[in-house]
Amino acid sequence: MRRFCLAVLGSVCVVVALYLFLWRKRFGDWTVRLLAYGLGIGREKAFYLYHSYFRGYKEVFFGVMILAVFVFLLWYLFRWMTRYFKEIDRGIEALLAEDAKQICLSAEMLPFERKLNAVKQELEKEKAEAARERQRKDELVMYLAHDIRTPLTSVIGYLHLLEEDPDMPAAQRAKHVQITLDKANRLEEMVNEFFEITRMNSGQMQISRERIDLYYMLVQLCDEVSPVLELHGNRVTLDLREDLVICADADKMARVLGNLLKNAAAYSYPKTEITIRAWEEDEYVVISFQNRGRTIPAGKLPLLFDKFYRLDASRVSDTGGTGLGLAIAKEIVSLHGGTIGAKSEQETVTFFLRLPGLSILKNS
Repeated sequence: MRRFCLAVLGSVCVVVALYLFLWRKRFGDWTVRLLAYGLGIGREKAFYLYHSYFRGYKEVFFGVMILAVFVFLLWYLFRWMTRYFKEIDRGIEALLAEDAKQICLSAEMLPFERKLNAVKQELEKEKAEAARERQRKDELVMYLAHDIRTPLTSVIGYLHLLEEDPDMPAAQRAKHVQITLDKANRLEEMVNEFFEITRMNSGQMQISRERIDLYYMLVQLCDEVSPVLELHGNRVTLDLREDLVICADADKMARVLGNLLKNAAAYSYPKTEITIRAWEEDEYVVISFQNRGRTIPAGKLPLLFDKFYRLDASRVSDTGGTGLGLAIAKEIVSLHGGTIGAKSEQETVTFFLRLPGLSILKNS
């Protein structure tokens, strides 16, 4: 705006100067001397030329000068505008450039500069996230080749043993069959996890809410996970009211709670206590799983619920998996309108989830 006003003021000054020069004849003598000197003629002839052509056609000269000033001003303004478009074009090119340089525009384009830099930062963030996702998928393919091959090799090996020795003692045959069945069930569990996360990503998963006795569900889950707990020497303590009720999809919520309990059992120190608490807080029901185990670095806590992420990089068979369990749990909790998170300090790991209470569901 300042430049525009200055350009208009300068144009007005030029027009006024031309008016004084041609219309008012205040600079006539100077013009006559200029004509005499420039054309090499006498003063009288120069005065005649001035009077005949300048003073005689003053309206034409005045109009041409005003038009010239107007055209110049218009050209100058369009030049400003095209410069801004060029700046935007350079900003878009910088936006597409694969570098971390900040986009710099002129002072008048500061709002555009901020928006372009914000978009560039968001694109870089999405690009980095996509790269991490690709890396995890690549690692997943490699891990799957190992995880599937191991139980599959066992299944094939034991089946060959059963085929090659038809007279095998019944006890040994039953043992081989049980091992083969366990490995096959592990393969089925892995395949089901992939199908489930695929359904979630495509938006095909639906929930059907019903009233659930939370205490009774947790008791059942503890019984189901008891073999894993006994293997590590862990014990579970329930700290919640027996009349606490949630409204959720029973099968899917059992999957979430069972996954968190298995996770606590797998990553806890042997012969330690796992505490499950639940309480009502601000019209929500909060459920926490706390166990004694190796402290998880703060930087890794947000990644625990990402797809294909595994905390145990060594992929020990007891704790190894596809890295989808907690990601599936997060998706299920989100479908219920809740949140899930984790914290870890002083060798204590706590997973917690918040689910909408009955009052919130009734109002919605």
